[in-house]
Amino acid sequence: MGIGRLFIANRGEIAVRIIRAAKALGIHTIQAYSEGDTEMLAVRLADEAVSIGPAPARDSYLDIEKVVAAARDSRADAVHPGYGFLSESPEFARALEAAGIAYVGPTADTIERMGDKVAARQAAEAAGVPVVPGSKGRIGTVDEAAEVAEQVGYPVMIKAAAGGGGRGIRIAADEAELRTLAPQAQQEAQAAFGDGGLYLERAVQSPRHIEVQILGDGETAVHVFERECSLQRRRQKVWEEAGAACLDEATRDALCASAVALAKSVNYRGAGTLEYLYDEARNEFYFIEMNTRIQVEHPVSEMITGIDLVQEMIRVCGGEKLSMTQAEITRNGHAIEVRINAEDPHMQFMPWPGKVGAMTIPEGEGIRFDHFLYEGYQIPPFYDSLLGKLIVHAPTREQAIARLAEALKGLNLEGLKTTVPLHVALAADKDVQAGRFHTQWLEPWLAAGNLTAAAATPAGALETATTGGAS
Repeated sequence: MGIGRLFIANRGEIAVRIIRAAKALGIHTIQAYSEGDTEMLAVRLADEAVSIGPAPARDSYLDIEKVVAAARDSRADAVHPGYGFLSESPEFARALEAAGIAYVGPTADTIERMGDKVAARQAAEAAGVPVVPGSKGRIGTVDEAAEVAEQVGYPVMIKAAAGGGGRGIRIAADEAELRTLAPQAQQEAQAAFGDGGLYLERAVQSPRHIEVQILGDGETAVHVFERECSLQRRRQKVWEEAGAACLDEATRDALCASAVALAKSVNYRGAGTLEYLYDEARNEFYFIEMNTRIQVEHPVSEMITGIDLVQEMIRVCGGEKLSMTQAEITRNGHAIEVRINAEDPHMQFMPWPGKVGAMTIPEGEGIRFDHFLYEGYQIPPFYDSLLGKLIVHAPTREQAIARLAEALKGLNLEGLKTTVPLHVALAADKDVQAGRFHTQWLEPWLAAGNLTAAAATPAGALETATTGGAS
């Protein structure tokens, strides 16, 4: 059918990213914005911009009726949801379908099935993909949870069946803890997602977080290799790499093949990510969930393959088949992305929605900065603190880390407190350089005062002065 007019139902850096991809395809762009985002860069870059309501996301970006009405009134052929907000809402996809507007992503049924962790786990098992030992379905009572935990073996992870972002997760070391924590997890999941359903799985000790980027056109699917996202704070990723240096080639091949098998089994359309826990000691990987949308960290996959994932999503939504076969996708070198947030890492990562002063963006071979900033822009206090993503690419991981350290020195965002000091310190850390980390590594590293110690070095002090990243 082709897409002539694309409506962007998101904000910030991903909105800018989508606009640039669409314009490269010759597509007319329509940017949605709230009253809190009237000065947003995406509003300036789009061919049109449409207000969808007050600043609070629940009254604008999360209001399905308002977003669909705005897309329909602007005569959009398709809507790209970005990530977050309505990007994994089957109700949104169905509402667009009812309005005769294409959704840039999988079908509502696929979103619903793979967005429910229990259903996704069942789909993975049916496709022959290894999963962490756990409950076969939703758990309704604490007594039932205790029975399952006895079979699976402690420690167990109590997880919300719906949603993500680390909410609703508890780890119980024994039955007493399980009986205390399961009701808490249910309440949190109900409050966050409107669904108090839980399931249990064995807690893999000190795992690495590996994910596989896939693309599908509803008939076939390919992988765009893997990423490692083990450096996390409060279960939120802060540093991502492609590929995962901890994997040998045989394990990488098996991991990526399993992701493609699952994507094909659900007739996946668009870009998606399958997330796994990797037990390095056993050299075993387990599927945990699927994200039925573009990921924040997608640029690292683009950097090592040369594939524009957002353009590919748009083409597939317009009725085209995938533009490449698996044999045509090759990986080149190593890429790292760090998330630059408006937070003060020296003050418990307190949000810092200030005004952007003088701004210098690093440039050069293998450097990319995806952002939505300009000098004089006031960061609104209503949304996620992500300002942008600094991405580097080099022939080897060692060279990528060195390039990242140099690029961070060249990133100057005056007037803001940012997480740049964290990334400077991580890039200089011997364990990070050697790849010795896992999903539980970063928080103890912070608690041990490593960030403060790094800031006291001459390089750290210089960085603090130039970026405004610490007081």
